[in-house]
Amino acid sequence: MSVPQPSGAAHEGGIAAVVVLAAGQGTRMRSSTPKVLHALGGRSMLGHVLAATAPLAARHTLVVVGAGREAVEEHLAQVAPDARPVLQEEQRGSGHAAAVALAAVPDIEGPVLLVNGDAPLLRPETVTTLIDAHRSQGNVLTVLTAEVDDPTGLGRIVRDADGAVRAIVEQRDATPEQREIREVNAGVYVGEVSALRRALGSLGEDNDQGEQYLTDVLGLLVAEGAPVGGAPAEDPVDVLGCNDRRELAARRRTLNDRVLDDLMRAGVTVVDPATTWVDVTVTVAADALLEPGVHLRGTTSVATGAVVGPDTTLVDTAVEEGASVVRSHVLGAVVGPRATVGPFSYLRPGTRLAAGSKVGAFVETKNVQVGEDSKVPHLSYVGDATIGRGSNVGAATVFVNYDGVEKHHTRVGDHVRIGSDTMLVAPVTVGDGAYTAAGSVITTDVPPGAMGVARARQRNVAGWVRRRRPGTAAAKAAEAAGHAGAEAAADTRAEASE
Repeated sequence: MSVPQPSGAAHEGGIAAVVVLAAGQGTRMRSSTPKVLHALGGRSMLGHVLAATAPLAARHTLVVVGAGREAVEEHLAQVAPDARPVLQEEQRGSGHAAAVALAAVPDIEGPVLLVNGDAPLLRPETVTTLIDAHRSQGNVLTVLTAEVDDPTGLGRIVRDADGAVRAIVEQRDATPEQREIREVNAGVYVGEVSALRRALGSLGEDNDQGEQYLTDVLGLLVAEGAPVGGAPAEDPVDVLGCNDRRELAARRRTLNDRVLDDLMRAGVTVVDPATTWVDVTVTVAADALLEPGVHLRGTTSVATGAVVGPDTTLVDTAVEEGASVVRSHVLGAVVGPRATVGPFSYLRPGTRLAAGSKVGAFVETKNVQVGEDSKVPHLSYVGDATIGRGSNVGAATVFVNYDGVEKHHTRVGDHVRIGSDTMLVAPVTVGDGAYTAAGSVITTDVPPGAMGVARARQRNVAGWVRRRRPGTAAAKAAEAAGHAGAEAAADTRAEASE
């Protein structure tokens, strides 16, 4: 899914650039897919980060790529075409990645936001709060921090007696006293580009990994006496990263809980939040009802008074006012006002249901327009067709649209009655007010008001079971029925003769 694009109204004072660090493979994901492309809530992790920073309307958005470069660049072109990929050919740490990004824009001045690409819960308001703190404190570098219950494995924020940030100390380097600190580094920074360039140019690689760490920039600036600071996130959840599949599942649940909470606060009824999943790209109006087991994905929209579920998946689908979709799977369709779908229907792309229409149980549709108040009640396939107003398609009808080479269209007029078990072999037209007889194979047009009959006359072959299936249960039943019929006929004759 695409991410929101900058509106052009930048945050007060402007941001020179947003730098997203997305070059790592993420080995703990155990995946051939780059970590930042793993999806949750309708967007990739990278997409969520870009959406959180888009309202800043930065003059440059730079995404540092490396592992899986081609896949990440292709994804960027789809979801954020204004973002510019910057290649980090050799992964030498987060500090090196930031330096590579800034080298791609040598002429910029002002504040730069640096953020990891695996922070899918980051919200625009959290980023804005960080930038506001940076400006109000007059810092050259400000780090986003968070108070967490368990800081194990995270970099601690060390402050002096006056509360000023003095260092970021990693877990392995922390003293016992420092390990008790619960304020941690969130991995999001805003800094003046001149100070950042200076400090990044002085980074060493004297550590266990032999890499340049972005966290060391803060210590270098403190050492030279530059003003640095920290701004705590209001919700520590905002800054949670995602390093493996378990964390991905946890972030997915948290994100979904946020989406559902916002919907319920806005007047949507969610019967069972534990089994309801809604992408961040979905819109649901007040007074809509989401039953248990509902999945809403992509660009789906659900209007006021609509009922979705239980056990329903909608992808890129519009459900209009008062409509109902029950136990069905719907892709790229429009379900018009007061229309009903299901149970157990499969609506494929191009399906358009007009007001008051119905697609019932065990019906599949594709590229079809169903007119106002028309019905396809059950057990049918309708593909590549236009159905007029007030028509009814009988059970077990098939719109035969494919000849093995090309698809063909069927037109059914207004107030038509298609008999059960009819085959409509496209291209064919059934005119207004016409009927088709049950069991017909319609291969030519049926004029308005006519009855289309295309079936052989029935004939009964007497005694066939007795001759061809002697000794079977069917033969015995037929013989018994014959005796009973003969006795009944004899009784009738006897009564008549008295």
